[in-house]
Amino acid sequence: MKTPQIPPDFGALLKQTLKTNRIEQVLRLADLMQPEDSYLHWDELRRRPARKGFSHEEWWLALKLKRRAAYKQVPLLDKDGTPFSYFTTDVVQELLHGIDSGAGGFIGIPEPVTNAQTRDRYVISSLIEEAITSSQLEGAAATREVAKEMIKSGRRPQDNSEQMILNNFITMRHIIDMKDEPLTPDLIFQINRLVTENTLDKPEASGRLRNSDELVKVVDKLEGTIFHDPPSAAELDARMQQMCDFANGKTPKTFMHPAVRAIILHFWMGFDHPFYDGNGRTARALFYWAMLRSGYWLFQYISISSILVKAPAKYGKSFLYSETDDNDLNYFIIYQTQVVNRAIKELHAYIDRKREEVKDVEAKLRFTRELNHRQQALIMHALRHPLHEYTVESHRTSHGSAYGTARSDLLDLYEKGLLTQKTRGRTMVFSAIADLGGKLKELSARTNP
Repeated sequence: MKTPQIPPDFGALLKQTLKTNRIEQVLRLADLMQPEDSYLHWDELRRRPARKGFSHEEWWLALKLKRRAAYKQVPLLDKDGTPFSYFTTDVVQELLHGIDSGAGGFIGIPEPVTNAQTRDRYVISSLIEEAITSSQLEGAAATREVAKEMIKSGRRPQDNSEQMILNNFITMRHIIDMKDEPLTPDLIFQINRLVTENTLDKPEASGRLRNSDELVKVVDKLEGTIFHDPPSAAELDARMQQMCDFANGKTPKTFMHPAVRAIILHFWMGFDHPFYDGNGRTARALFYWAMLRSGYWLFQYISISSILVKAPAKYGKSFLYSETDDNDLNYFIIYQTQVVNRAIKELHAYIDRKREEVKDVEAKLRFTRELNHRQQALIMHALRHPLHEYTVESHRTSHGSAYGTARSDLLDLYEKGLLTQKTRGRTMVFSAIADLGGKLKELSARTNP
């Protein structure tokens, strides 16, 4: 990733335009500009054909005049004490509506994530995906298959990459429990301690602010280019408290959409880089905390890092564009609202695929020669109610069969590896195996070649 070219100085451009008596034409161009579908940075604009009759610099000045008139300041300050700003563009308004309707209420939410019998599997699946991809953004090299096996089996991590992923998984589970707590420095320290445990070359740096001799910078690992030099360690105590006040809604006094607040919190944490390591993972965890705290309950099922990891350069540029252009947060806000909407759509698509897989397995199950009609009915029920428990008596009652027949049905399903079995007192209790759908596919392929 290359550092974007810094835009021309606004004041200098304005003076030059006044000097050449071109200000009226530039102001007229600004008035004629429509809402921006693509929020261009100077580094992108300069590569495009200029507006007819205008230079690139004049086009940029008109664009900036339009934007600056709408800016609202936020409490986040850069190293020079200049505030960051944003405004809600038409594009963002539409994207926020998508977030509100797709993750804030119950209308249109897929049934499997509102069903207590099935929702836990989607929570765990999402937490694992976020843990893996958030770690991959920071350089973790473990494969998805190996990482999933580690988390599900409970085995100890074998290297730093696996430890990062496990830490992220544990952190995301804690975030769900922390969502009702106000944000405090101690809570942020706790999150950073969770994401960095047993991964640092300086273990004592976990969960505390970086020291003045710990020169933390965002650097290109290949070329050594410094992308970001964060505020000094001496400012971090005060800045973190200001960030907590912002996250808790104490500042600013004007209304801010909760998703925008969560996105700016994500940026703020990344900009301050207050820790020796784990700043990116902590920032994304804080974003989840803010979204869940604001009532976007579906975010326990959504992974934004699975989108970010597909184009990490775009993620990085959204930070750099905001920093290099008058502290304009819209670059980061627009990119992140796009990411969130994509993540919501991917969740819906994933659940649709799983629903279709269940229907496909059910259809094939009806023709298998290895299960009788009573067993087929039980297995189809178990596919949609994976936590349900079955006993000989409940199965006998459901089908009006003899006790011995019902007992034989359940034991046969257990022997085929489709059900688990345990004893509660003198009663045998059966339930579906974890990957019932996969096991049924194997059974179907064997009996219906």
